[in-house]
Amino acid sequence: MTKLALEALKSMARCLVASCVLLEAMSANAGDFPTHALRLVSAASAGSASDIIGRMIANELAAALGVPVYLENKPGASGLIAINTLLAAPPDGYTVYISTSSHTVNPVISKVPYDPVRDFVGVTPLAVVPNILVVGEKSKFRSVKDIVDAAKAEPGKLNYASVGVGTATYMNAEKFRVAAGISATHIPFKGSMEAMTETISGRVDYFFAPLVSAFPLVKEGRLKALAVGTNKRLALLPNVPTMAEAGVANADYLFWIGMLVPAKTPRATIAKLNQAAKRALEARQVREQLEHLGAEPYSMSAEDFDARIKAELDTNAKLVKSAGIKTD
Repeated sequence: MTKLALEALKSMARCLVASCVLLEAMSANAGDFPTHALRLVSAASAGSASDIIGRMIANELAAALGVPVYLENKPGASGLIAINTLLAAPPDGYTVYISTSSHTVNPVISKVPYDPVRDFVGVTPLAVVPNILVVGEKSKFRSVKDIVDAAKAEPGKLNYASVGVGTATYMNAEKFRVAAGISATHIPFKGSMEAMTETISGRVDYFFAPLVSAFPLVKEGRLKALAVGTNKRLALLPNVPTMAEAGVANADYLFWIGMLVPAKTPRATIAKLNQAAKRALEARQVREQLEHLGAEPYSMSAEDFDARIKAELDTNAKLVKSAGIKTD
């Protein structure tokens, strides 16, 4: 054997030993997880539904895992500030992304500097936050059929609010528009409160509002709820029909809040996070708080969550194409 070949074999052996040591260390670290505080990173602003839910889960995760758990709000740039924070972190389970269903929308509408599947691994969804179709208290519309009939009689005349292209309020409205076969003018607002104010005034015809924001105004009678944006009725609004019951099938939209981690996070670590999150969702105070928000606990295995994300990306891409939503 030549001297050059011998050196090459020695180099390969050293690499093999180093790889085994690294894998053993990663396995040990995953087995010991967690040994120190976890950081939850959210793209949501303080006080939003996903922020509130993230914080209540953080408290229960701390109890389940036996280490402190902190939530950091990093809003802005369509979630990129939070996402870049996550992707810059080691894939060790100590930095967790509190994401929303926008994770499966933004990549099909805009060019993003990440891959929603390749760069992330799902841990579990946490909750579903429903939208409800509302109109102002003085609106002439008394049912979903009234809106559909008016929109078909004068195509493009009606308008609807959202809190921006790609948000759940927008996607729900677009799914309804496509399913009902109508055209309407989109009016985006900075936030739900502004959109609801304009809906109450009558300057906006309808709005798929987050239940957590709209429910108090519905109770006061300032907004009328015509349908819920989910595929089943809500406990807080038992007399309000689903979109299918109101005559428009395939118009429901699922807005979820969930936990993601960087790709290459050890599966054993993901399993521990998944089980801790499920325990958190079973806590009585969490269920009571979710019910108060009009949200529902929603969990599944990490593998099923990954499959759901992939399926949603495909479904949203088809919706964007059929709705004629502009992409860049």
